[in-house]
Amino acid sequence: MTGEGPIIVAIDGPAGSGKSSVARAVAKELGYGFLDTGAAYRALTWLLLQQGALADRANLAADALAVLKNWQLELPLAADGEIRLNGQNIAAQIRDPKTTETIKHVSAIAAVRDELNRWFRKYVSVSGLPGVVIEGRDITTVVMPDAKVRIILTASPEVRAARRQKQLPQMTFAQVLEDLRVRDEADLKVVNFIDPAPGVKLIDTSELDFAGSVAAVVEYAQERAGKLG
Repeated sequence: MTGEGPIIVAIDGPAGSGKSSVARAVAKELGYGFLDTGAAYRALTWLLLQQGALADRANLAADALAVLKNWQLELPLAADGEIRLNGQNIAAQIRDPKTTETIKHVSAIAAVRDELNRWFRKYVSVSGLPGVVIEGRDITTVVMPDAKVRIILTASPEVRAARRQKQLPQMTFAQVLEDLRVRDEADLKVVNFIDPAPGVKLIDTSELDFAGSVAAVVEYAQERAGKLG
């Protein structure tokens, strides 16, 4: 770790790109911590559901920001850690269908994203780790635009659909592909996964298996971090 804090490896990518599983493996390979930013949004959504705040979304922004002022969230930076909110282990609860269904309403609030982005930056800066791999939406351009290593992990829609269908056997390939098409169309209004911002590396894993994808990211991360200090 340098005097400026841990080396940050920021990984973004379209739905179904495998960025979460690859990021975890990369963190293990590099001996870095891993931060799943999506877990924070899930934790916030779950707590708001417990409070009944999502029943009337007219006040959702104010309710969410009020929670963020006082919550005590602990996200594991190690593979075996627990996700704890106000002292309670909520790792299982935040994966329930209702949370998954309603998280989009919380994550769409700009003020909430701004507040959580500040929280992410502070959380990793005081981690005491030599490096942290951070995965999530807008990581390379908004959350960590100054990260030493910024990567967009992508693959063709067909490859991503095939990978995703293995996790969703109840859906046909055509259904998964259409779902990804809709997601991609929405994402392109916010972030460009085709033409990355300056300094962001595009790694296409269409022709790579999982081990090859991890190796490609690790190689670039080591090269980039070495060049910059």
